[in-house]
Amino acid sequence: MVLPNEQRVDWLEYQTWSDERRWELIDGHPYLMAPAPRPLHQQLVASFHLAMAAALGRGPCQVYLSPLDVRLSDWDVVQPDLLVLCDRSQLLSTHVEGAPSLVVEILSPSSARHDRLRKLALYARYGIPEYWIVTPSPPLLEVLVLDGSSYRVAGVHAEVGRFASPTLPGLDLDLAELFEPCDTSDLDEVREATPPYTAARE
Repeated sequence: MVLPNEQRVDWLEYQTWSDERRWELIDGHPYLMAPAPRPLHQQLVASFHLAMAAALGRGPCQVYLSPLDVRLSDWDVVQPDLLVLCDRSQLLSTHVEGAPSLVVEILSPSSARHDRLRKLALYARYGIPEYWIVTPSPPLLEVLVLDGSSYRVAGVHAEVGRFASPTLPGLDLDLAELFEPCDTSDLDEVREATPPYTAARE
């Protein structure tokens, strides 16, 4: 539902708010972000940031981490966990202006629906070419690529092997390094096992 303009919050009003809390605007609706992300969330933000920065080097594309406002329109302002800019003119003294080349959201219990529903639709609407959704437990990296007006799944990766961005040349990453903060020792999941009848056949 779109509110009348007089009931919506725009970029100018948003800029007057205190930085003590993190907010996002989607269609002029304000959303309050969790005040204190969990330690694993922050560890993954740091892990991805370091690995992506090393892979991109001193090239034209650079990675930035939150909190950093991304102004997509007067009514749409977000703070992705990480983003990649390939056009340095978008990086202003107060915020990023326009759609980044890549955004990364690391899910938490409070943000999963927000990131998978509202922000996914928003990122597609503004033409962000690539969107990564990271699940901390079990460790998963979902890579979405813009295809027309919506995203298609380009790949889903666990914590082993290597992965290369489908849209950003040179962004080639070691998945074990990315997910190093995650504890996978006691995951309760389907795994390869020996069937009970194998011994009887011997």
